[in-house]
This record gives sequence, structure tokens and C-alpha cells, in this order.
Amino acid sequence: MRRCSAIVVTYNSAAHIEACLRALAPQNCEIVVVDNASQDDTVTRVKTLATHVPLQLITVSRNVGFAGGVNHGARAASGEVLLILNPDAIAESGAVGELLECLAHSGAAAAGGALLSSDGLPAKGFSFRQLPTLSSLLFEALLINQFWPGNPVNRRYRCLEVDQLQQQEVEQPAGACLAVTRAAWESMQGMDTQFFPVWFEDVDFCARLRKSGAKIMYCPAARFQHSGAHSVGQLEFGDKQQFWYGNMLRYARKHLAPWRVFVLRFGIVLGMGLRALAATVGGGPKGIPWRTAVQGYWRVAKFATGLS
Repeated sequence: MRRCSAIVVTYNSAAHIEACLRALAPQNCEIVVVDNASQDDTVTRVKTLATHVPLQLITVSRNVGFAGGVNHGARAASGEVLLILNPDAIAESGAVGELLECLAHSGAAAAGGALLSSDGLPAKGFSFRQLPTLSSLLFEALLINQFWPGNPVNRRYRCLEVDQLQQQEVEQPAGACLAVTRAAWESMQGMDTQFFPVWFEDVDFCARLRKSGAKIMYCPAARFQHSGAHSVGQLEFGDKQQFWYGNMLRYARKHLAPWRVFVLRFGIVLGMGLRALAATVGGGPKGIPWRTAVQGYWRVAKFATGLS
């Protein structure tokens, strides 16, 4: 079986990192931790754990984003398979071996595992999805998914009617748990660090891999408990909005026709107006003052129109 290197990128991940690394330790996998200038005691906890769990710790002086952190880890890793794993993803016994078996038997260039909800079942709509289309991006930007989550576009994009317990070829496994062969990684020259600090870098990587003719698999026997969104939850509201939609537009510019990008820009601006209107009448995001919400949406609208 090919040797695996697990790459775990941390940013203020002290609450999760120990459980993640302890679960990886017995799975016969090199462990590379890349810390993105955490301001909590993540590094201290990793160093303490390193006294009895073999691992390599790389610290960077500034936050280079998720893609930048993974690229750092890949350069330092020695494995023939790179397992990109979020700090809040906890591998069940044998999970890494299942991923490697899946890659070997399918001949795939990459594979994702099952990210489990609290009920122990794969998280529908998250473990894997189709690659974004103009329709799926517009339905998100225009609040259609929020008001009508069961719409056909959203169900197709999130693969909500697909059997999550069956091994199958997919377009886009979640970057929270993604195994990639070294050959495929190098042929793509890693992740695009312009997707900063997070969002769409894994989608872009899978899209480029698929365009090259490579196969990507979903392997439900490789099970990982996953709490989710611990890093992005630390972002300020306005920053979160701008990073999400900015990276959405970057993805669109790379993979969609120019006229589709133009339509998406218009849809984002319209969506920000709808969100701002909802916030002023008490329908904004929970816990966010309406003025803060409106300011965040205005930032995105200006960016989408090229005014900032």
C-alpha cells in the first residue's frame, strides 16, 4: 500500500487539534501540521503531543490561507498520497487505510471520505457535491436556497438524492478530507493560493483535476467525525462575506464563460440588496446588528461591481 502523509492546517485550532492528531497517530500515516500563525495555544498543544506522537510541525509567521498552508505541508511531506484533513475531522479506526484502498482499487487520482453528522451518518450535501454551475451559484447568491432549500438546482448541486453509503465517482469531495496522489498533486501544481484565506480552493482543485481527465472517488468506508467551520467562524461578518463571494467570483472567472461571470456579478449585487433589505426589517443573520450586516453586504456589492 502506498505511504500516506496527512497534512493538517491549523489556525486557532487548540480546541480540536489534539483529538485529530491522536486519531491519526495509529493509522500508519506520516503527520505534517502546518500552523497558520495561530494566536491561541495550538502550537503549544501540538508540541506537547509531539513528545509521544511522531509528527512534523511547520509554523509560518503569517496566515497564508488554507491553500497556502496545504502547499507548505505538501512540500514537506514524503508520502505518495497526500491526505488533506481539517483539524476538526477525527478519523475513525482504519479510515486512512480505507481511503488508500479506495484509491488503489479504483485507479482514482483523488478520493474523499465520509464526513459524519452527529447521527453517525454521512453529512448529506457536504461530503461531496457537484461542481458549481452558474445556476447553483445564483441560487445561493439570490437567497433561493435559503427560502426553498429543496429546489431542483440545489438538490442536484448538493447531491441530496444520491446514496451516501455507496462508493462512487464524484466531482467534488469536501476539502475537509481529501486524499490526492502525489502525481496528481504535482500535475496540478498544488492549490491556488489566490483563494484566500479559505473557500473554493478545494473546489477549484477538483475542477482542474477533473478537466485533466482524472477520476475522483467518494469512499464511505473511510469515516471521519466532523464538527465543521471552526476557523471560518472566527472571521468578522464583513470579512466572511467578502471572502466567500470574492472567492466565488474568482472560481467563476477561472471556470465559467465571461458572460456567465457577468450574470453572476449582477446576481450577487441583487442578492446583497435583498439581504440588506431583509436585515433592516429584522430578517438579517442572527446575532449580527443590522448596520453591521448592511455594511458587509455593501462591501460585497462594491466588490462585485468592481468599485473596490
